[in-house]
Amino acid sequence: MYVEQTDLEIQREPFIRPFAFKGSAFHEKWNAVVRVRDSSGVTAFGLGGLAVLWSDPMVFAQHSEVGGNLLQLAVLEYALQWIKNRDFTDPLALFNEVLPPTHDYAKSVTQLPSLRLTFTLNALVGLDNAIWMLYARQNKIMNFDELIPDFCLSSFSCKQNCIAIVPAIGYTLPCSEIKKLLEQRIFVLKIKIGQPGNEKDMLAKDKERLKQIHHVCRNYSTNMTESNKIAYYLDANGRYQTKDGILRLIDYAERIGCIDQIILIEEPYAEHLVLDVSDIPVCLAADESLHTIQDIQRRVDQGYQATAIKPAGKTLSLAFHMASASVENAAIPFVADNACIPILAEWNKNISARLPIFPGLKTGMMESNGPQNYAMWSQLISDYPLPEASWLTPKSGAFQVNQDYYDNSGGIFLDPVSYISSFR
Repeated sequence: MYVEQTDLEIQREPFIRPFAFKGSAFHEKWNAVVRVRDSSGVTAFGLGGLAVLWSDPMVFAQHSEVGGNLLQLAVLEYALQWIKNRDFTDPLALFNEVLPPTHDYAKSVTQLPSLRLTFTLNALVGLDNAIWMLYARQNKIMNFDELIPDFCLSSFSCKQNCIAIVPAIGYTLPCSEIKKLLEQRIFVLKIKIGQPGNEKDMLAKDKERLKQIHHVCRNYSTNMTESNKIAYYLDANGRYQTKDGILRLIDYAERIGCIDQIILIEEPYAEHLVLDVSDIPVCLAADESLHTIQDIQRRVDQGYQATAIKPAGKTLSLAFHMASASVENAAIPFVADNACIPILAEWNKNISARLPIFPGLKTGMMESNGPQNYAMWSQLISDYPLPEASWLTPKSGAFQVNQDYYDNSGGIFLDPVSYISSFR
């Protein structure tokens, strides 16, 4: 793979309301649109959504929202220039070669020697997607199954027929909106905990929020979970500093009668904390603290039982490695969103559809929170290359992924015309 030319454009997508988590909030999504061309004139495109607050809160705190996005775009631009006029054997080789120098540049441009690797990985998503599409066109591949590297084929051996859609419930989402989701037969809620303030204040707010949501959910039932109740997936985004804080939240959940509904607590503790969590009576998952496959072994050794795989957050290349390493270490892999536009959600869905059923549910699971966050979601759906596709809109709280879906690979091999039209 000889990359001769690269180009970059951006698209800004407003949210309905501030998307609040990690004790802060952001107001719009910047989507990077990448174009690459090889020496024979074959061209391919890739999209990537920037997520500064999620990938490194320090960068988000030190800059304006626009400034943080610009820094992440600068990292992507550096990588695009670095790969030009270089030859690579395949997308995984390119990813392995471009990541170290790009991360060094990212630490320099942000002036943060301790910059989290996830910041750089998030910047590279658009480039990585474009390179995988270039590789597919060069090798006349038109199906996602043919893209999966041999070393991780066994990790993607499942073919789900439906995937639970998991909307993110931010601090500011009104209970009336949660009720609307339940009326649509949503049966898994991703509840953002770790609200602003010190741990004492945060815990009090998290308890109150959990009580509010449980009050809404207790009148609903489903046949898609083992408990026949609405499932809760709590996401702390590393906000808790002590083991006691999470244990007290779990005790509170038991007191109000919803402990059997919590199927997962994601990224409960700050990344630098080294804690044995094997005695915590709820499945814990690692997310943004997973930068490399070695991190999976480290988290499993600490007692974590699940891993969040994020093709649209940390690149498809790393997702292949992460899923394989998770299975090897007996951790449960599942896919989580990054407030994705429909096209990027399909990159996630191609991974999620091939992973096993998540414990506590009767189907696969994938966080997808676009309809709750984007002001122009219906327009984004109409801009999708296959806007009438049955798999785009959930039914009975789940994406229906039939044979037509697998035959079309969710449409990711089609050019995203509405995004690439901005290129000269």
